[in-house]
Amino acid sequence: MAGHSKFKNIMHRKGAQDKKRSNLFSKLSREITVAAKMGTPDPDMNPRLRLAINTAKGQSMPKDNIQRAIDKASAADGENYEEVRYEGYGPGGSAIIVETLTDNRNRTATAVRTAFSKNGGNLGTEGSVAHGFERLGLIEYAPEAGDEDTVLMAAMEAGAEDIESSEDGHTIWTAAEDLHAVSSELEKALGEAKEVKLAWKPNLTVEMDEKGAGTLLKLIDTLEDDDDVQTVWGNYEISDDVMDKLDV
Repeated sequence: MAGHSKFKNIMHRKGAQDKKRSNLFSKLSREITVAAKMGTPDPDMNPRLRLAINTAKGQSMPKDNIQRAIDKASAADGENYEEVRYEGYGPGGSAIIVETLTDNRNRTATAVRTAFSKNGGNLGTEGSVAHGFERLGLIEYAPEAGDEDTVLMAAMEAGAEDIESSEDGHTIWTAAEDLHAVSSELEKALGEAKEVKLAWKPNLTVEMDEKGAGTLLKLIDTLEDDDDVQTVWGNYEISDDVMDKLDV
């Protein structure tokens, strides 16, 4: 089990960043609808849907919105979304993975390519950077869930592979195939998680200087503001000193 985490700026900036995204609920709704359409609308029988609902709850999405997203899956005139992953290179040698749900591949590909090219990056081919990441399950708890020892013990008993705790909360890692089972066990011990999802965890990280970090964060903001983009992952690390200089 690992110690303190700097993952808060490796995935994408959360907290204030999530709160300011006006389209956050739209993205959560789309994931719920797709999950319900791919399986059954019963979250107890559909692990992906359960994870999507748990994430929505963690972001304080109203129950009515969640139910509407589930109901939309059975609507005859509902949109058909497909999952498309894009990979590319950002400033400072950073590697970026962009997960999308789209009903128009051409539109999404153009938007993602433009975001990279205008913000110091280059869109690569499929598989160009994914080899530098592991596909794992990610469960996040707020600091109030318990102290490090309490969460560590609960995570070990639930079958988690790793845990990282800091003043910002607890990050728990699982094998991808174990995410549903581990999150269910942790919920019994710690309550509902703030976030439960499949993640791309970098094997190695690159430290960003102030100039590179500023351009990189603009790239991430541009990508996250796109309606079709669900999640942005990267192998970058930005020190607190650099973040302070950027006033982020």
